[in-house]
Parts: sequence; C-alpha cells; structure tokens
Amino acid sequence: MPEWIRSGLAALLCLCLPAVTLANSKLLATGGATSFEGQTGGGIVPWAVISGYGDSGEWGGAASLTRVGVDDFQLDVRSVSVGVENRLEFSASRQHLEVEPLDLTISQDVFGAKVRLAGDLVYNRLPQLSLGMQYKRNRDMAVPTALGASADSGVDMYLAASKLWLNGLLGRNLFANITLRSTSAHQTGLLGFGDERELELEASAGIFLNRQWVLGVEYRQKPDNLAAVAEDDWSDVFVGWFPGKRFAAVLAWTDLGSIAGLPGQGGWYLSLQLNR
Repeated sequence: MPEWIRSGLAALLCLCLPAVTLANSKLLATGGATSFEGQTGGGIVPWAVISGYGDSGEWGGAASLTRVGVDDFQLDVRSVSVGVENRLEFSASRQHLEVEPLDLTISQDVFGAKVRLAGDLVYNRLPQLSLGMQYKRNRDMAVPTALGASADSGVDMYLAASKLWLNGLLGRNLFANITLRSTSAHQTGLLGFGDERELELEASAGIFLNRQWVLGVEYRQKPDNLAAVAEDDWSDVFVGWFPGKRFAAVLAWTDLGSIAGLPGQGGWYLSLQLNR
C-alpha cells in the first residue's frame, strides 16, 4: 500500500477514537469542507470557518483525501486539520502533482494556522472573521526553477470573512465567504515562489438545497508573475454532501485556465472527508 494512503488512513482512525475533549456541538455542515491546501474551506478557497464540529471548550478536526484531474495534470492531496475551541485551527497537507506531458511529479508541503478574530458563522450579525497563514515548501524545484521561480518556499497570509444565513432565500440556508490573500506563490507554490507579493481576492457562495446538500461556486484570483508562462484565475462549480457530521464529500467542475504554458486545464475535483 502506498505511504500516502497508509498515513491518510492512520489520520482517519485517530479521528475515530473517542476522547472527552472531542465534541460535535456545531450545526451540520458548519464544519466546512477541506480546501486542496489543507485548511477548512471550499475546494480552492479557505474560509473563516474553524475545522471540525467542536465549539467553546471542545476540540474538533478533519482528515481528507482529495484528487483534482484536469487535461494534463493530476493533483492528489492528503490533509489533516485540528480545531481548538472553535478559535484556532492547525493543518498540514502533502500535495503530489503529476505533470503528465513531462512524466514527472512535483510535491509540496503546506502547513497552516488560523485564528478566529471576531463574529460567528451563524449566531452573530457580524460575519465570522479569521486570520490565516500557510507556509508552503516545494520539494521538487527543477521545473519551477527552469520557469523562473526564485525560491522553494513562501508564506501566504489571508483574511477571510464567512457568514451562513439560516432560512435566507426562499427558506433555504445561504453561505458566502470573501478572502483577501497576500502571496508570492506561482500556481499556489507548485511552480515555486517569487520575490514580489500581491493581494488577491477569493470568494465562495452556496445555497443549501436541504440540510445535507449544498450547491455553490468559487473564484480565486491568481498572480501572474512568471515571465515564462501565464497564470490564470481559477473557478469552480461544486456540490457538497453532508450526510452526517462524521463524513462529507465535495464534487466540483474546475476551470484552472493555463498552467505551465498548457492552456484549457479544466476537469473534476473530488474530496472525501472524515470529521470530528
């Protein structure tokens, strides 16, 4: 069995173990999904939501396996995150990007931290506001260096605001998130990092068809600082399924534009998640 599958299964088993500090006080689906960078959010955008279903005085968390398959690339991600008292979140993920035209793999580690600054997702008129960071380290720099990347690691900082309106539109729950990110990454770090930082806007919105199903869209603005190849903004349309608090699944159609000089990178995104 591959090492990444073994470690992912081990993380899932840890989340299944009973413990007095773990709980599930938050409403169904308010634990969010896991972004491809390992933090709680949608598929491509981190949200202000804290991982898991623990509230004040409780711990929560999630473990997930994600695959993104587009025309010339396949990205596999395994992630683990922990939420502390619905205030702090810590996460770690390993990304493996298969570059099919070159028959090679680029790997990256992403370590994240997030703190809820103010507000509440549901029970406050103000949106939940969180400050987050992601430390990224690219493990395979041959291709990024050839394309002009100057560093193998970098730190993204972001401020996210999330809000869930119960009985919003036609009696259905509505969700919205806006994230402002400061980054020097090329293609989120998979093509290395540069010397210039830019502010980028990201957003998510969704409507709950019922308590278990949500339909939504996401948009992620991207910097374009590699002279050798263009970098386009990302978007997706997703369906999220929350049959219970222990499991969630997200299926999306993604449009990633041009990657490493290869245009028209569109395809499917699937994430499976176990929560606590």
